Amino acid sequence: MSHYYTNDSTLDHKVKSYDVQIKSTSFRFYTDLGVFSKDNLDYGTKFLLETIELESNIKKVIDMGCGYGPIGLYVAKTYPDKKVFLYDVNQRALDLAQKNKIENNITNAEIAQSFLFENVKINVDAIITNPPIRAGKQIVFRLYEEAYGVLNQGGILYVVIQKKQGAPSSVKKLEEIFGQCSIIEKNKGYWILSAKK
Repeated sequence: MSHYYTNDSTLDHKVKSYDVQIKSTSFRFYTDLGVFSKDNLDYGTKFLLETIELESNIKKVIDMGCGYGPIGLYVAKTYPDKKVFLYDVNQRALDLAQKNKIENNITNAEIAQSFLFENVKINVDAIITNPPIRAGKQIVFRLYEEAYGVLNQGGILYVVIQKKQGAPSSVKKLEEIFGQCSIIEKNKGYWILSAKK
């Protein structure tokens, strides 16, 4: 069985697209087998994007575990003055993110392969993630730890996570790493968390 958080070049292809409106912005996203939420925009991601507001002092943003790109591309299109970096381990997802970047006329986003923050050579003001829960708690917590190191002082990590998939333990871990963690919003079992460096 192949997982969206791995790189599996042996999978068949079944490329398709869907249209979605996030807040007042319309997108078309291409998806394929072997990527997260291939049939439509998952509820957690949409809830995250409709909840957070990025202030003007945030200039550089990372979408970690970007998949085919909805978080990073939404941020790039909504905030054309910000530079957005999208990373994922899954090359198929990255190829789709590149296609979706072109499809949605986005010019202020860069897409690159990285397992968590291994290939990240920049510091940023915000990191946004719908973390790969199925990869296991160890990976998710490592993502939080590495995010702290990449954030500039005053930078913010935003996370969406379901309560039943470990939101309370994520809050505890983020408090350990950042010294605090806020629950910005809760809806249908999903929690939006923010932790400021």
